[in-house]
This record gives sequence, structure tokens and C-alpha cells, in this order.
Amino acid sequence: MWRREKYYRQSTVRTGVTAIFPRGKTKKFSPVYANWYSLNGNGEMTGTTWVTESGFLETPIMITNTNSVGVVRDAVLKWYVDTDWYSGEDWWYTYPVVAETYDGGLNDIYGFHVKEKHVLEAIENSTGGKIAEGNVGGGTGMECLGFKGGTGTSSRIFKIKNSTYTVGAIVQSNFGAKRNFTVAGVPVGIELKDTLNYITHAPPTSRRQEGDGSIIVIIATDVPLLPHQLKRIAQRIPLGVGIVGGRGSNGSGDIFLAFSTANENAFNRDETTTVKSMPNDLLMPVFEATVQAVEEAIINAMVAAETMEGINGNKSFALPHDLLIETLKKYNRIKK
Repeated sequence: MWRREKYYRQSTVRTGVTAIFPRGKTKKFSPVYANWYSLNGNGEMTGTTWVTESGFLETPIMITNTNSVGVVRDAVLKWYVDTDWYSGEDWWYTYPVVAETYDGGLNDIYGFHVKEKHVLEAIENSTGGKIAEGNVGGGTGMECLGFKGGTGTSSRIFKIKNSTYTVGAIVQSNFGAKRNFTVAGVPVGIELKDTLNYITHAPPTSRRQEGDGSIIVIIATDVPLLPHQLKRIAQRIPLGVGIVGGRGSNGSGDIFLAFSTANENAFNRDETTTVKSMPNDLLMPVFEATVQAVEEAIINAMVAAETMEGINGNKSFALPHDLLIETLKKYNRIKK
């Protein structure tokens, strides 16, 4: 006897909003040099046309789920008005930067649960210091490389000549096929191919293929870089994604943005400004730091994420720490 179970859409909310302020909220309108790059464009990051055209990122960066980009953008615009983001200017226009990845496997994404109040909560709760990882913010309902994904961060400190600099990465990680998942060159996904696979009851028919999904990566640095150099940084992000198993699949939105907090007074509407720029011949440490930070941020998102059951009883399992350690020991990446 065959038994068919039918699952119905439930109002199961597994989503959120992440807010990133390049110079912090107290600076208000304080543009930074920035640029962006897309490995595969099956996704969205609003406002990027003007970032490339002007060379500046003028707004905070917001990250959420695919169907909530519009409400987040509108809420941010209203927040600008309510908080006088432009410090007394009575005529302004701007293009909020809002990025997304799809969490419909676990979240009732067609219920449109993200509201203006949630955007404002994300903004008001944003602070400096250590950032929560895993099932938080926009990364709440994300899945990655066969396991639970989410929000992850990492950074690198390095020297160029006698000066010390930092590169930081934050990812909203929701991409990749399990068979491609590697850590420190170890084929973890293959070793764990029959372990804790996704449980999916619905939708019963789907165009989603293994490996589809998306990743948003934001790189921040204090290295004095101009917009064309930040494009070069953004173009190195896919190397970090590829190391852990990303392939830029057809159904993936792999969209990246890099900004520099140096040259704080570069933006001026009326006067000529003087800025500093790192020579191109000295950028290799920045490239390496970017690749390493992205690689680790993705792994950190998966290590921090917890098992989650969502809509229709769908379930995504956390990366099992004990089996990960055993696998790394097997390949002599960790001493036994």
C-alpha cells in the first residue's frame, strides 16, 4: 500500500533583516568609496548602478529575503526622512542598497512577513563590535552546501610596508551543492553525503536544482582604495566562495560589494578634495585577505547555524561539528 502525505503552506516565519552601516549610525550621511561585482546575477542588490556611476556608497547596506527587498527599501527611505539622514538638506535623492537571498525552503516567503517595524528594529539594534552569526538577521532561513547556512563573518589583519590594515567580510550564505563542499581542501560534502540531508516535503514540484541558491558578500576595509580598485577587490570574492564549493550556478545570485572607510572627507558636493590611494603594485595582501576572509566567513556561518524546521515540515540540519572534526582528522588537517 502506498501512502501519500499532502502538506499545505503554513505561516512559518524563518526570515529577518540585516543592517550594515559602513561608518556607523552616528556619522549619518558619510559616503564611502565602493564598487560591486556579480558572479551570477540571478538575484538582486538595489542601488548598485549609482554606486558604480558615482564611485560612492551613500547609504547603509540592508540584506533580507528575496520577496522583501521592496518593503526594506521603502522602510529605509522613510527612516532617512524621520532621522534627517541628510542633516538638514531639504532636497535629496538616494538609492538604498538592499540585497537578498531566497529562504523559501524554510520560510513562508510568500506570506510577506517582513514589515517596516522589522527593518527599523534591525537598524536600531545594529551596533559595533562582535556580530552574531548563524540563524540571525537576513540569514535566518538560509541553507548552504547541504547544511543549514546563514550569516557569517571573518576578518584579516595585515601589514603593507609599515602600516597595519584590516579586511572584514560578512556573508549571507545560501548556495551550493553538498558534493562540492570542502574545508581546508577536504571533501567534507562527499564524506558526509549520506549524513543529515535536507528534509523537503513541499513544494512537490520545483525548478530548483542542486547547487542553486545565492550568496551576498560585503567586504569592508580601511585600506585607502579608489572605486576602480574596490572593483578589483569585489572580483576576488568568488575565489573565496569557490574554495568552499561555490560554482556560480544558473539559479544562484552571487552578488558582492566592497567599500573602504579611508578617505573620510572624499565626498564633497562643492569643493575639490584630496584623497589617498594605495598603489596597485601593493594590493596583493588585500586580495589574499579578501579571499581568506570570505572562505572563513562562509564556514563560520555554517558552524554557527543551528538545525531548523520550517514551512511544511521542511528541515535543514546544522553541520555536525563532531563529524566535521573527525573528517578533518582523517585527512590530517587536525592532529589526532
